[in-house]
Amino acid sequence: MPLGNKPECTKCGTRETPLWHSTDSGNLCNACLEDERNVEASTSSKTDEEDRSGSLKPRRSTRITRYCNSKATGPHRVVPKGKGRRNLFKKTPVKAPTATATPVTSNFVFYKGTYFQVGDIVSMQDVDGGIYYAQIRGLLTDQYCEKSAAVTWLLPTMASPSPEEGFSPETYIIGPEEDLPRKLECMEFVMHAPSDYFKLKNTPYPPPLTEKGVGYIWTTLRNELALSKK
Repeated sequence: MPLGNKPECTKCGTRETPLWHSTDSGNLCNACLEDERNVEASTSSKTDEEDRSGSLKPRRSTRITRYCNSKATGPHRVVPKGKGRRNLFKKTPVKAPTATATPVTSNFVFYKGTYFQVGDIVSMQDVDGGIYYAQIRGLLTDQYCEKSAAVTWLLPTMASPSPEEGFSPETYIIGPEEDLPRKLECMEFVMHAPSDYFKLKNTPYPPPLTEKGVGYIWTTLRNELALSKK
């Protein structure tokens, strides 16, 4: 500026100030410029307080406004979840089916070192110490692996020796059959015998022979005699 010409503040009109400031609106004195700065600082602090209190809506991210179209037409598609670890563990557990008892019937079992089969003669003792003999009619294994046998009682005759002395099969006759099986732990093995040994002696009409083979399983006395003669 020309020497000797003092500028004038466009806001307050003063010509005396320790420092002049040139702005877009004109020359400002130092006091007016400080006032403007203080006003701007107070305005910015109020804006920050309003943002913290939540009165103003939060500004959306540039990425969201750029890639998300809020005015898109059509129904919103739901993307199914994948089979991740979180999704798998959040599923409702499926209960296992209820266990059912499945007893198994057979013609022979192995129990405590003894081979039991249909037709075997076993002995049983009552609470008073009396010994009784029976023939195994069928074998059963339950779901707990407990083995039982359905028996047919054998009745002694006048020619039978005392039960304590032993068992003589030719002197016994067939007796009543039990429907409920008894556990094998109550029985003691005596001898093997064909399954129809006592029935053939008591029936006037022997049943027809349908089984084949050597041994006592699924066989008859007549079949064993015929094979032994050969």
